[in-house]
Amino acid sequence: MRDRRLHLHLATWLGQWPAGPGLHVVGSHRRARPAWDGRLRPAIAVAAGTSTLLSVPPDRVEAVRELARRQPGRLLPALPAAVGQPGWVVHDDVFRWSLAPAPLPEVGEWVSPRTRGLPSWLRLFDRPVLVARDERGRYLSGVGIKRHDAYGHELAVGTTPAARGRGLARRLVAQAARRVLDEGAVPTYLHGHANLASARVAEAAGFPDRGWRSFGVYPP
Repeated sequence: MRDRRLHLHLATWLGQWPAGPGLHVVGSHRRARPAWDGRLRPAIAVAAGTSTLLSVPPDRVEAVRELARRQPGRLLPALPAAVGQPGWVVHDDVFRWSLAPAPLPEVGEWVSPRTRGLPSWLRLFDRPVLVARDERGRYLSGVGIKRHDAYGHELAVGTTPAARGRGLARRLVAQAARRVLDEGAVPTYLHGHANLASARVAEAAGFPDRGWRSFGVYPP
């Protein structure tokens, strides 16, 4: 851990950081409160090296610890039910962050998420989003910022088929990351392990893969 902002983000987001080797289940009232989009995230974990810290609502700590002790191989598929949301899904992602975004040229503009022509996922945000458009003003690619806390902001990026091959996503991610750093937070980036396109965007934007992982229970 080389950056105080990242340390404070993980401690705030999860309820504790760091932890020793092995799996540590901790309780946090944040898991029982709405997240950045107004929906719950009743389980969030970050794994770094041999240490994994899993954050759940305080009243679910003992049940999840028992599950992890008795059936460690069933932890992920059984986790939604263990935190009271049996119909929800588990995301298992690569966890990245950047202190030095790639010096790529800026390509997007910050606009209201209510701007006409934006995709529905960008409308989930309550602050300006970064978008790139074509010469006719049509949306091509965009980035929204999930402000988890004062110290860590996660970037979410999406593109259209018309944007492929233009290098827009990586430039938008680097541009948004610089804004997050200017705001005093550390930019993070999560993507599925099999999502090679997203991995390439992250690498090109200055978010190296340090072998960290994040998993959690999300709304369907």
